[in-house]
Amino acid sequence: MPLFCYAEYPATGYAQVSGDGKVAAASVNPDATTIAMDVVKRGGNAVDAAIAIAFALGVVDPHNSGIGGGCFILVRLADGRVLAIDGREMAPAAAQRDMFVQDGKANPELSRTGALAIGVPGSVMALHKLQHEGGKLKFADVILPAADLAEKGFAVSPVVADRMVTTTKDLQRFPATAAIYLDKSRQPFAVNTIITNKDLAHTYRELAHGGPDYFYRGDFAKKTADWMKKNNGVITRDDFANYQIKLREPIVSQFAGYTLYGFPPPSSGGIHVAQILNILENFDLHKTTSSERYHLVAEAMKFAFADRAHWLGDSDFVKVPLSLTDKAYAKRIAQKIQLDKAVNNAVHGDPELDIPHLMNKHTTHIAAADLDGNWVAITSTVNTTFGSKVVIPGTGIVMNNQMDDFSAQAGVANAFGLVGSEANAIAAKKRPLSSMSPTIVFKDNQPVMTLGAAGGPTIISQVVQNLLYTLEFNMPAEEAIKQPRIHEQWSPDLLFVEPTMHELVRNSLVQKGHEIKLWPNMGFSQIIQLRDGKLVPVAEPRVINAATKTQ
Repeated sequence: MPLFCYAEYPATGYAQVSGDGKVAAASVNPDATTIAMDVVKRGGNAVDAAIAIAFALGVVDPHNSGIGGGCFILVRLADGRVLAIDGREMAPAAAQRDMFVQDGKANPELSRTGALAIGVPGSVMALHKLQHEGGKLKFADVILPAADLAEKGFAVSPVVADRMVTTTKDLQRFPATAAIYLDKSRQPFAVNTIITNKDLAHTYRELAHGGPDYFYRGDFAKKTADWMKKNNGVITRDDFANYQIKLREPIVSQFAGYTLYGFPPPSSGGIHVAQILNILENFDLHKTTSSERYHLVAEAMKFAFADRAHWLGDSDFVKVPLSLTDKAYAKRIAQKIQLDKAVNNAVHGDPELDIPHLMNKHTTHIAAADLDGNWVAITSTVNTTFGSKVVIPGTGIVMNNQMDDFSAQAGVANAFGLVGSEANAIAAKKRPLSSMSPTIVFKDNQPVMTLGAAGGPTIISQVVQNLLYTLEFNMPAEEAIKQPRIHEQWSPDLLFVEPTMHELVRNSLVQKGHEIKLWPNMGFSQIIQLRDGKLVPVAEPRVINAATKTQ
């Protein structure tokens, strides 16, 4: 049985990484990364490059992210500061605990499509804060290239074309959405069709001129509030005016001689990436077979996701125990794991709650770094494909459906199959729990890697496995990212595996008691690694026809 199984992927095409030796950037789209490198040529740094990518992806990758959604930003600036900028969407002031419950049952249609599904977006304010703290250029300089792209048009990628097909019926429900993302016969565009988004170009130019005030207090907020009134929504102009980003304390943990900085609640990523790796530290992974290693990783995920469902929520509203990341707590969990048998009745643990440090305080990932010491990890999302399916007329912006990330009803799964407790219940001005896991790795107090992923709850499992292979097994990032991935989220208690996993390994996992479900192309990661003094950017090869580019 092989110890490691490498998957082969195409070498050229739509995903792209660009780097010029001094600045590196990674994203899922070549147009976005090319714009980032153009910004660098005009004097920008890694911060500028990352923000330029974020705005460009709102044009060419609109089903995943954009300024109608939210983001988490983890950045290590050249002056040594590490900031965790929470730009997560916020529930409107009129949101109520049971707003999606009808006749005693949660109605997922309400939380996933249309006006009520939308949370107050946070990306614009978060990106502006990042620019203010670490960028070299003006905010307008990193927005306007994306405005030009939206005006001139872009080729529909196979991924975007596929997402248009899978969501056609919902896109047809909203005229402003259909006018952009469906053809004149209200059908999906073919691959490589050039489409434009002139309304988005206008919005970007107004934003470049007026800054966040245009979005939160100006014309965009007014257009959105007016549309909400006509479509049974509850977001008001006051909701936009009252939105604030939060500066959080990063989750700091140790693994394999490295220091990891992760994102705190309302992200579950920082906590559970640290927790899973802490559990795995209790086993000598170098002495395990491939199937044993995958088994241990799956079991660690299972217990972590059980804790996620019970304990995690917006730490401004609920007490989230910091001891979830404690190594002693991880050791207690590890003692429940058997090397030859899957645990089929895992339950959440009981970390200490009375300690003094309680945390009161469908997606894309962008990685950027420069040799001046700026390291950026941005995970941005509108949640599921094309979010709420709503484009506010006259704006060109796809609005999120982040309200579905709350627990609409205890024990009822969201779009990703995740269940939650009262800790993640809906409340006015609360932020829903997320799996986004932007991460920066340090060695001897110096940054050596930035990474993150897209893919709902698999974000956590992707980041864990990328860290495990690069830090514990010393794999280059470009090899680590090709390893067959697994995902176990406790509910449903299934072990999702990629078909590239060797059949012998899969059979061994079944013999250990895992119920396996094949899942092709499990998520999309982006990594930048510092090796021998050089920045090595790595794009996700699972994106159709993935490729790398160095400039």
